[in-house]
Formats: sequence, C-alpha cells, structure tokens
Amino acid sequence: MLASKDLFLMLVSSLILIISILVGVAFLTLMERKVLGYIHIRKGPSKVGYMGLLQPFSDAIKLFSKEQTFPYMSNFSLYYISPIMNLFLSLLLWMCTPFFSVNLNFDLSMLFFLSISSLSVYTIMLAGWSSNSNYAMLGSLRSVAQMISYEVSMVLILLSFLILILSFNMIDLMKYQENVWFLALMLPLSLMWFISSLAETNRSPFDFAEGESELVSGFNVEYSSGSFAMIFLAEYASILFMSMVCVVLFCGGILWKVSFFFKLVTMSFLWVWVRGTLPRYRYDKLMYLAWKSYLPVALNMLMFYYSLSLVVTVFLI
Repeated sequence: MLASKDLFLMLVSSLILIISILVGVAFLTLMERKVLGYIHIRKGPSKVGYMGLLQPFSDAIKLFSKEQTFPYMSNFSLYYISPIMNLFLSLLLWMCTPFFSVNLNFDLSMLFFLSISSLSVYTIMLAGWSSNSNYAMLGSLRSVAQMISYEVSMVLILLSFLILILSFNMIDLMKYQENVWFLALMLPLSLMWFISSLAETNRSPFDFAEGESELVSGFNVEYSSGSFAMIFLAEYASILFMSMVCVVLFCGGILWKVSFFFKLVTMSFLWVWVRGTLPRYRYDKLMYLAWKSYLPVALNMLMFYYSLSLVVTVFLI
C-alpha cells in the first residue's frame, strides 16, 4: 500500500515538473524575443495579452493547428517519430532533477544525464536522414558531429567537478557549495562548461545545424506544424536544463532557496544574450576548439583536481 502511494506521488510530482517545464519553455521563448528585440533597439512581441504575455500560447495554437506536411520520399514512420522522441528525451532529462522531496533523484543522476543527452543525438540524426533531403541530411550530420565532439570535452570537464565531491549525485554538488561556489575554485572549467553547453544545445554562435546562409534550417527543414513545434520545444527544454545544471555545478544552486530560480533565469538569459551579441563561428574552428583546446585543457585540469583531492584526503586522514 505504501509503495503504491509513493509511486502515485512520484507520478504526480513528475507530471507537475513536466507541465512546469513546458510553461517555462513558453516564457523562455517570450523572454528571448523580448531581449533580442531590445538588443536590436525595437520592441519584442507586445500585442497579444498584456505586454505580449500570451504570445507563446497563441504561437503554440498556431503551430499545432497548421497543416502537417509529409515529403513523398521520406521514411514516413521515422520522420514522424523522431520529433516525438526528441521531445520525450528532453523531458526525460529533467527526471534526474533533485527535488526537495527527492522524487526520482538517485545516486547516479549525473550518469543518467550524460546517457540521456547522448541518446538525443540519434533522434536528430534520424530526423535529418528520414526527411530524405540533402539540406536536412547535411544539417543533421553537422549537428551530430558537433554534439558528439563536445560531449567528450563535457564529460572530462564534469569529471573534475565530480572528483571534488566523490559522488555522481546532484544533491551532493549542492552540499559542497554551501560556503564556497565552485565558480570561485574552478573559473576556467566553469567557463568551458558554459561554452560547451552552448555548442551541445546547438545555440548561437555554434548554430551550424541551421546555418541559414547554407542549409536553410538544418535537420528540421522538412518539418512543419506540430513536428516542428516539438523539435522547438525540445531545444528550449534542453537550454533550460543545461542552465539548471550550470547553476547546480558551479553557482551554488541550493534547490530549496529562492535564489536558485533567480540564478536559473540569469543563466538562461546568458544563452539569449550570447545569441544577440556574437556572430556565427566557422565550423572548422568549432571542431578545433573542441579537440585541440578543450580536450587537452580538460584532461590537464582533471589530473590537477584529482591530485588536489588526494592531497586533501591525506591531510584529513
């Protein structure tokens, strides 16, 4: 009886979390359009509702009510399923979020995060391939190469943080930062993590999957209506999640404090600010940055922090 009540509570908590994420994504898109508007010295959306607050919901209704198109030569089932799986994996990522009531948080939550984020590469690859379009295929190949390259450096950067706490649990990251943020101890790695997160989420200045001047809109070029909306939602849910991970990793994000949510909004604002400020990188330079800069630096820093943790352990003993 107790187990069934716990299961019901977990399901309700997860449902509330997913609804909150989708609403958060809606307002993140509004914030992005407003901030980019002010960067361009113009007003963002301001007509629908008070100061444009209802704009994301009217956009959602418009997108989901548009006609769904299917290219004749596409691999229909994969073409249809890929956006759904993409959104599903982006929402599944959030299940490792440390709740105040624990929820689904478990000892290997960081490994879960890495595993699920790696799986999302397949949905993008299949979305591009199943469209049977040259532009979509090139966009998906670029996107997959970019995500795989930056996952390598991200794991090594993450290992430096995990070696200091000797745990894979997100809650332990919070416990160790009650007095000093890891941002102060690991500033270079924190900046590298942020830049790798930008590349991992395919955001400007690393948005090569959708280089408009070359590939129209990348892997999602053949998608319309609800399928396009799902890819769009998945991207922004990933941005919010990576912002949350940044806060937990090095900004001392104590989940049960209001400041956690202010930090989360600030981090997601940085994603938008970077988009409005920096021009698109060159693709070969992006790969050079991952393999010839971040990888060796992350490996050296990993050895340094590993030796540091050994020294501290010896002194404590």
